[in-house]
Amino acid sequence: MFFKKRQPKNQIQLEIDMTRIPNHVAIIMDGNGRWAKARNLPRISGHQRGMEVVKTITKAASDLGVKVLTLYAFSTENWKRPEDEVSFLMKLPGKFFDTFVPELIANNVQVRVMGYVEQLPKDTQASVKAAIEQTAQNTGMILNFALNYGGRAEIVSGVQTIAAAVAAGQMQPSDINEEIISQSLMTSSLGEYADPDVLIRTSGEERLSNFLLWQLAYSEMVFLDEHWPEMDGEALKKALLIYQSRHRRFGGLAENMSDKK
Repeated sequence: MFFKKRQPKNQIQLEIDMTRIPNHVAIIMDGNGRWAKARNLPRISGHQRGMEVVKTITKAASDLGVKVLTLYAFSTENWKRPEDEVSFLMKLPGKFFDTFVPELIANNVQVRVMGYVEQLPKDTQASVKAAIEQTAQNTGMILNFALNYGGRAEIVSGVQTIAAAVAAGQMQPSDINEEIISQSLMTSSLGEYADPDVLIRTSGEERLSNFLLWQLAYSEMVFLDEHWPEMDGEALKKALLIYQSRHRRFGGLAENMSDKK
């Protein structure tokens, strides 16, 4: 299940099978600070560059035919960072959407956001709401931001919703199954694409960091050495080529899974 990309770039051939593009790609965008530090730049320079890379990767994923691109933009734990850095990060959505929404509309990309958005600063909430509304009619790829999101908190909220339904007599404890739990989570609106086919994490780290803990149960995982600001369309293709080299068995045997790619 786990594969860490260590090959030199020139040893990976880009021969993407366009019939096997993953429907849902999730990315932990890691390494902005390390990229900046290596260049003797302030951390916010890394975040600024990372925002531009989001635009590049969004367009590349859309061009490849990805149905949903979920990006881990800000976690519930990121509030622990220095106040000036958090303040800068909270301003990024406004800067990002102000410049990118026209391109999203031109590329038929729809913006969605999951997380505890109501806890964000008012101006950040306004920027997010405006982007969602302005792209709501788009029918192409869904660009889904995890913003003030935490996997454990999401599960707790889902369990609370289910418990309230049981307390109200709307269901019995015996009615609770995987489908009920999935429907209580923040990805439920994605329907058949709620669970990512592949998780990509940049910057050499190999952990989930409280991201989509339920949904990633059978996702392939690709860990890249590149810092997020170093990513581009070619790097995305290489990650998807690694994904396509896997045989997803979902707990079964390979010879019995010929209909699942």
